[in-house]
Amino acid sequence: MNLDTRIKYRHLLCFLEIARQGSLARAADVLAISQPAISKTLRELEDLLQARLFVRGRQGVELTPAGTRFMRYAGPSVQALRDGVSCLRGEAQVPSQVRIGVLSTVESLLMPEVLCRLHQRHQALVINVVTGVSAQLLGQLRVGELELVVGRMTDSPQIQGLSFEHLYSESMTLVVRAGHPLLAVAPLERARVGQYPLVVPPAGTTIRQHADSLFVQCGIQMPAQRLETLSLVLSRRYVQGSDAVWVAPRDAVLLDLRRGDLVELDLGVREPGGSVGICRNAALAQSLPGQWVCDVLREVAAQYRERVYP
Repeated sequence: MNLDTRIKYRHLLCFLEIARQGSLARAADVLAISQPAISKTLRELEDLLQARLFVRGRQGVELTPAGTRFMRYAGPSVQALRDGVSCLRGEAQVPSQVRIGVLSTVESLLMPEVLCRLHQRHQALVINVVTGVSAQLLGQLRVGELELVVGRMTDSPQIQGLSFEHLYSESMTLVVRAGHPLLAVAPLERARVGQYPLVVPPAGTTIRQHADSLFVQCGIQMPAQRLETLSLVLSRRYVQGSDAVWVAPRDAVLLDLRRGDLVELDLGVREPGGSVGICRNAALAQSLPGQWVCDVLREVAAQYRERVYP
């Protein structure tokens, strides 16, 4: 079937922004148009495609199965058009660029080494790193705003329809500052852990599910006093200056443990660990810089599995 020439660029931009925002009102604000105008544009596109793309829910709008299928092609198409315009304007002469999403689980150990190796090997390479929760980053990946997402995300429902390549497994651990009262008695009394403030990932995140599972396994009551954040910098500084207990990805605190800045609590059990890997949109052609990133990710991950790095 030939492409309906009545489908315009504005239709695709409207569709992608609504999908990204999950709300017609927020999408209208981003595109600087009125809500009636964006509703009309969406209706036009749905009429042209003869398919309903969104369904209304309590929290806004969600993609229908037809909308999800259309998304696989709309995002890459818009990005390809942007790349073509940039090429004709002479912007292809600037350094190679790649835009990737990085979850907090790999910020401390994996990604710094990957970035260092990439810049050692490629003299003109701009790597744009976007951080956030898995749902946000995977949403950007779907619409072609990111080329890949790295981290622990296999439990996220947003990963459906995307490809995932396993790199290694990573477990959660409980850590405290050196000299913490819980370290004064051995073996550790699990029930006492719940008497101290807790630092955990926010509810609804993949690693929070693993943290909750670990507490259930150990019979530890979740304390009422909690700091919920994905910020590794904030978590680290808060724990080092207080009696808080941090439920952290082990990779994120491995170097702190080796230096003695933080101490691991021995619960007598080890959470089995989640899969850290690379998530891509199979409908989007991989760029050469994107291939470079994936190659170095695999290289560093292999050395991690073999305990050569760090």
